[in-house]
Amino acid sequence: MFLDRTRIHVRAGDGGDGVASFRREAHVPRGGPDGGDGGRGGSVYLRVEPGQTTLADFRFHHHFGAGNGGSGAGSRRHGRAGADLELAVPPGTGVLVEEALIADLVAGGQRVLVARGGRGGLGNVHFATATHRTPRHAQKGEPGEERWLTLELRLIADVGLVGLPNAGKSTLLEALTAAHPKIAPYPFTTLEPNLGVLDLTAVEPDDERRPTIADVPGLIEGASGGAGLGHAFLRHIERTRLLGHVVDLSAADPERDFQVIREELRLHDPGLLERPCLIIANKLDLPAAAEALGAFAAARARDGLPLVAVSATQGEGLPALLAAIAACLPDAAALAHPPEEAAGVVVHRPEAADRGFAVERETDGAYRVRGRRIERLVAQTDFENEESAVRFQRDLERSGIDRALRRAGVTAGDAVRIGPRELVWDPEGWG
Repeated sequence: MFLDRTRIHVRAGDGGDGVASFRREAHVPRGGPDGGDGGRGGSVYLRVEPGQTTLADFRFHHHFGAGNGGSGAGSRRHGRAGADLELAVPPGTGVLVEEALIADLVAGGQRVLVARGGRGGLGNVHFATATHRTPRHAQKGEPGEERWLTLELRLIADVGLVGLPNAGKSTLLEALTAAHPKIAPYPFTTLEPNLGVLDLTAVEPDDERRPTIADVPGLIEGASGGAGLGHAFLRHIERTRLLGHVVDLSAADPERDFQVIREELRLHDPGLLERPCLIIANKLDLPAAAEALGAFAAARARDGLPLVAVSATQGEGLPALLAAIAACLPDAAALAHPPEEAAGVVVHRPEAADRGFAVERETDGAYRVRGRRIERLVAQTDFENEESAVRFQRDLERSGIDRALRRAGVTAGDAVRIGPRELVWDPEGWG
């Protein structure tokens, strides 16, 4: 089953809790705090696996999680780190969050972090000072990041065959490669892209290149706007080095068919019309095709587009087609790497550096405080521990949040929400 778009939920591991403990050994009076830190939570990564060609591994499994960090212990022992999770994806996978691209993975072994593990909480050994030598306060572990991702596959093929349904693309793919796509005498036989590998030694015995060729499901007029089946696969030709535009010369109006596909390519991405293009006039074995060839070839000559006439079923013109494809493709060294436009990109969003905050009033009268730093602080505070709650109050005062809430009109007994936690405002402290 070919799967080229799916949604998955990833959750990084939570950081382990820090520990509040004290050194207790014979003949060592007042040993002091020795609570260790919690281990970091495991992170979730996506890694390109060259052998994969679809997202089928995510067809039935949509939720993935990394390991949690372990809690700290006495004698300054740190908790174990949570196990990272790596998910393998095929080359050409785009990663989107709320339809915004955060990574474009094309090269084998390329790896990107998609959910960061939570930090481990600090043990009480970190909070000892000259004036407070026995802190009973330790941090809780930070929750790991979690999010929904959309994975969208764009095949990385050197040659992409496009055309109207029943133009003969699948027959041509079978004639040129060892692929065996479904072929039948009716439109929309191809319901998913098919890949094959070209053997160019028939053109030049020493040619070591092994370019890939993809047969994209047939396009119809309006495909770029969602009509028919091919619109779901237009993205697969975005990375091709060469477009093979297959036209059925035996059709009622080959010229109109040609212009329909050119317009759909333009509407999907105008840059596709600048891509090297080879026009493949197919079904030359049929009488109507032979009659239409002259006028169609003359029109393509005026356009400046190269044309090769073939009969995919009879094998006529296939050596010339292979030679034309070989001439349009780069050398073996360049062919071994993704094309420049498919070099891949990872968009980094440094949210962790955000120390700002915002206070707003919600519809039910509660106050909402937003800010990455303060939300992390709330998650790591143990409000059941009086010392931790007092420390949290001091942090709010130092950061200016306490003052901002007062300016916003907060009064005793009002609810203040920070992250998933709801607190009750008290001028003397938090509840």
